[in-house]
Amino acid sequence: MAQATGVTRPGGRTARTRDAVHTATRELLAESTDGTVDLAAVAAKSGVHIATIYRRWRTAEGLIIDTVVEELSERSPLPATGDLRADMLVWVTRLLTDLRAPNHLAFFRALAKAGENGLSDVQQFAGPRVREIEATLEASGSTTLGWTDVFELVLAPAYIRALMSMPLDPETDAERLVANLIAVRDSR
Repeated sequence: MAQATGVTRPGGRTARTRDAVHTATRELLAESTDGTVDLAAVAAKSGVHIATIYRRWRTAEGLIIDTVVEELSERSPLPATGDLRADMLVWVTRLLTDLRAPNHLAFFRALAKAGENGLSDVQQFAGPRVREIEATLEASGSTTLGWTDVFELVLAPAYIRALMSMPLDPETDAERLVANLIAVRDSR
């Protein structure tokens, strides 16, 4: 039976290819001193033809963003229980803990580099994470906050401080960042 166009084949060749490329990308990022990877090196390490990688991800930055966003979604999903304060506190604590890991800033560097060439890679590959943030906000019934508020009040300060080698403390700063977000919601 022929497969319908646009139907995903879980566990199929596409999934195996994506997994191989993501694994190679994570390994190369762990070895990288500047948070970059070369697509030819990813192809060699993954066993996936470089044309396939170019066709799917277009740029090294797009590949890095896709890899890291998928990893973040699996390792640190955003809860959506309906309690915005509790959900954000769990997530922000994990985020600040992750930002203390040495290779986690590769994501931020890739975003900055992708931004130099326009934001199409960022928008395409970060879309699933944006939808998770929106789902958390929607589950809480918050109509005054958007994903950009979470970006500006939580993600931007967390990543900027980590980039400056002054990472925020998960035990004290997570509560403060979440309190700021809640205060903005309550003031609107």
